[in-house]
Amino acid sequence: MSLGFNVVLIGRALPGSLQIQRAYAIHRMKLLFNKGPLFYAEYNLRLFVYLLFYKAHLLVSNDLDTLPANFMVHKLKNIPLVYDSHEYYTGTPELADRPIVRKIWKSFEKFIFPKLNDIITVNHSIAALYEQEYGKKLFVVRNVPRKLKSIETKASDQLQIYSGKQLIILQGAGINIQRGAEEAVMAMKYIDNAILLIIGGGDVLSSLKQLVSDEDLSEKVTFLPRLPYNELMAYTAVAQIGLTLDKDTNINYRFSLPNKLFDYIHAGTPVLSSSLPEVKKIIEQYEIGLLIDNHDPVHIASRIRFMLENNFKEKLKANLEKAASELNWENEEETLKLVYTKYV
Repeated sequence: MSLGFNVVLIGRALPGSLQIQRAYAIHRMKLLFNKGPLFYAEYNLRLFVYLLFYKAHLLVSNDLDTLPANFMVHKLKNIPLVYDSHEYYTGTPELADRPIVRKIWKSFEKFIFPKLNDIITVNHSIAALYEQEYGKKLFVVRNVPRKLKSIETKASDQLQIYSGKQLIILQGAGINIQRGAEEAVMAMKYIDNAILLIIGGGDVLSSLKQLVSDEDLSEKVTFLPRLPYNELMAYTAVAQIGLTLDKDTNINYRFSLPNKLFDYIHAGTPVLSSSLPEVKKIIEQYEIGLLIDNHDPVHIASRIRFMLENNFKEKLKANLEKAASELNWENEEETLKLVYTKYV
């Protein structure tokens, strides 16, 4: 918008979707199907029809599952197309055990990717994978937040924290399989005077809640649904530790750079992370937390206890502030402007 574009965000609305308030127009489609092949078919068909009759001079496709519709309209109407790939889509764990589905998406990618001019992705590791595979040079724009002027912290009673207990947070819209959430819950068996707060949504939430019940951990683990960003950050800012425990079980997770890492940084919350290349690089460069050696709950618990006992929140305050001053959207958007200025 700062370049003069009139932006329209197109997506789908789920029964539990939060209201979105943005400075630009939003069009949300209610679909008959919300998952599986019929969902992707219906979504791309509806998106294709909408874009076909919508007057636009630039299309931006977010991830592979929106690319077929955008690419067809791009060709039919001769409208420029920018592809913004937020992950190595065909390497996601959801596709790992579904070779036929993975092959279908890979065929779309192989057909379309070489024909694109401007491609953006979220970190250098994923960019290198695509460059090696297709011989295309990608732009890297990390999904970091804007500098926060202030965070409205919440009183402990609002957070439902018992007096004298410290807060550990795991947040995200994709709390899914192989992201270490189960081990984080089990680690709480070995930690006293602390609460694990899990905020967000994802595939494993129902099984996590069942695990908490089965292990009698309801006094140590609390859940909150997806929250508006400002409200989420209010919780994050009072946490002593932020967790990001994705497992190295597939290419997409191996080279992930989760949004929550940067949220923790901007909230001044030390990070405990699995040792994945992109995350490890930032944690070690800025010295803003610790890494786990494995996903054994006993080991995770020992790292958490060490961070709590040594007051990492205060100890790493200056490091987190330095990281936030450099890892922010005001710096990162300069690369994005290089892509879009040619279309103004």
